[in-house]
Amino acid sequence: MDFLSDFLTKFVSQLQSPTLGFLIGGAVAAAVSSQLAIPDAIYKFIVFMLLIKVGLKGGIAIRESNITEILLPALFAVIIGILIVFIARYTLAKLPNIKVVDAIATGGLFGAVSGSTLAAGLTVLDAQGMEYEAWSAALYPFMDIPALVTAIVLASIYTSKQKRRAAAEESRSKQEFYGEPQVATGGAYAMEQGGTAGAYAMEQGGTAGAYAMDQGGGTAGSNPNQQRITASGYPHEDQDNKVEIWPIIRESLQGSALSALLLGLALGLLTRPESVYESFYEPLFRGLLSILMIVMGMEATARINELRKVAQWYAVYAFIAPLLHGLIAFGLGMIAHYATGFSMGGVVILAVIAASSSDISGPPTLRGGIPSANPSAYIGASTAVGTPVAIALGIPLFIGLAQAVMGG
Repeated sequence: MDFLSDFLTKFVSQLQSPTLGFLIGGAVAAAVSSQLAIPDAIYKFIVFMLLIKVGLKGGIAIRESNITEILLPALFAVIIGILIVFIARYTLAKLPNIKVVDAIATGGLFGAVSGSTLAAGLTVLDAQGMEYEAWSAALYPFMDIPALVTAIVLASIYTSKQKRRAAAEESRSKQEFYGEPQVATGGAYAMEQGGTAGAYAMEQGGTAGAYAMDQGGGTAGSNPNQQRITASGYPHEDQDNKVEIWPIIRESLQGSALSALLLGLALGLLTRPESVYESFYEPLFRGLLSILMIVMGMEATARINELRKVAQWYAVYAFIAPLLHGLIAFGLGMIAHYATGFSMGGVVILAVIAASSSDISGPPTLRGGIPSANPSAYIGASTAVGTPVAIALGIPLFIGLAQAVMGG
């Protein structure tokens, strides 16, 4: 009971953080139809500044740390990113009125990482005085890229199977239509007609088979269903219906959020940016984050109407998934804590990035990689419900849990 009461006390105290207050303020402003508007260019600039700062701090820390300390947490980040997609494939996809490709895309977005949620988690950790490895923010791409790749590969496999099944059914129906009625007639005429029909059926079957092979092979055409799924969504003239992994990875790396983080990591690792980091990026961090939280609160309210257009199960999933994913990551982080000395603050960061869902680089990657999925479903679930839950409930939950464990 002491552990539970201690945890609840710390959890409630986390709900009073200024980060959550600005998020709620933005949501209320949008709910009352306020004319408050923050240009998209400013929003992107703020995200860039925050992730550059996070990357710089991580790069400096990696330069000064033992690289072997990162291996186990990085491996767990990869596993979590892949696992989240499979959880959506075999839970959300089984619910009524949920299309499998939409569920897979939702899993991919929830497996990918939100830079803004990560920044919010780091700020709250700093405010609480909880120590963490500065390089733990560098776990971002280890979870983000595998999740997006897994989602697009799973969607490609599923749609390929659906195409082959449809082509086989079409071929079978043609054989039944052209072959069986002719064989039913009597006498020599029937034999003649049956042979003709049989040959015709074979010819039709061969044609249908060739057509099925052509449809499944990913050849270029005007019909989007004939296109092989890749990160950019363009058809490739190959005979095999295979998904290409490298274009997905390249597009993820070229996304604005991940590019900013990786640029900061490289600069922190290869240069000596401590002076500019301490005089410029660090003082601006909290103020910029507060503006970002207002924007995210406003967007969450705006996306609610979009989410209502799809099945209500998305809202249920988006509420449960961030907490479930974060708790899975927290458990794996605890293994790293006892095995390698991974700090409790680092465990919290791993849980936070697992609870987050990509809000910048993930949506365009999934739109290109899974063009048949409905963006209103996976983006609406993420922005309207998933991200607010991760920030408002997830971050306090994981920090309170870590503090209770440390106190015990």
